[in-house]
Amino acid sequence: MSDAREIIDYLRLTVEKGGSDLHLTVNAPPATRINGTLQALEDFPLDARQVRDLIYDTINETQRSALEQEWELDYAVEARDIGRFRGNLHYCRQNVEAVFRFIPEEIPDLSTLGHYPILEQLCHLQRGLILITGITGSGKTTTLAAIVQRLAEIRSGTIITLEDPIEFTFAHNSALIKQREIGRDTKSFANGLRQCLRQDPDVIVVGELRDRESMQIAMSAAETGHLVISTLHTVDAPKSIERIMDMFPPDQQRQIASQLSNVLQAVVCQRLLPRADNTGRALATEVMRVTSGISVCLRERKVEQLIGLMEIARREGCHSIDDSLETLFQHDYIDTNQVMKNCRDERRFSPERLAELSKFSAPS
Repeated sequence: MSDAREIIDYLRLTVEKGGSDLHLTVNAPPATRINGTLQALEDFPLDARQVRDLIYDTINETQRSALEQEWELDYAVEARDIGRFRGNLHYCRQNVEAVFRFIPEEIPDLSTLGHYPILEQLCHLQRGLILITGITGSGKTTTLAAIVQRLAEIRSGTIITLEDPIEFTFAHNSALIKQREIGRDTKSFANGLRQCLRQDPDVIVVGELRDRESMQIAMSAAETGHLVISTLHTVDAPKSIERIMDMFPPDQQRQIASQLSNVLQAVVCQRLLPRADNTGRALATEVMRVTSGISVCLRERKVEQLIGLMEIARREGCHSIDDSLETLFQHDYIDTNQVMKNCRDERRFSPERLAELSKFSAPS
């Protein structure tokens, strides 16, 4: 068997090839994800010892002890002359394996990501809760970082972030930005959220709302006049509301629904889809801007009515995933296959309708 390279070599290859993630898996070649597709970096598999040695080269004794005790570890890796990576270590069939997510040094400008103008408008809100949602690898962290950077440009005050781990690093600009890392600067998201309310924040950014306690504190912070921005692992706006409600026992859900209807400002859902021209990925989004009608719907827990209300509220900035897919298809950014795989209403994209949309495609 050929000898594996050092971890620094695989991290460098990932960046040079334009990859987003490096996967180290036992009995498989090291691989990187490029535009959503995994590509092997070697023509031979790594055994358990090779994977373990590569991984252990990136952690210190304290981190190794935490991994062996908790069986999982999130942490940041700084590779000289290459960049920063978010590492996740975990066990599979009693062997340690890893995924390293590359974090670009420059935070992209919010206007370059492909979002609708409503996102810029959300940055000017003074209070309330904004949720950025999507599956793993859908660009939530990048969007969140771009929002924080934009907030620091347009307002003064204090922005406190709670991250696990810290990925992008921010310049203060017009605002003071305090970045706190879970496990190093505070014990947990819930504890960090509770304490940051005493640190004179104007904006609170939470890497992820993972549990009931964090969600409750985040809603209370938004209720008391702070702007709170966070992420959830959900695929669309209705599922985001269902996920929040499911965090709480049935006897609390009526009160939580009432609270949510008062504090929620918007849910921004996103997906990264392979471009039709094979030059990268296109951003498809769904935005639920909470209007008076949607607020009543949330209070009464009529989640099934949200899609119809979003369609009515297009002037207020709402749009569905199907609206976004239609626009992307019209501009030849995605093909029919991606439309049908990701749409909510297949009847909207009948062969006749797709043919009609193709007639109005923008020139390449």
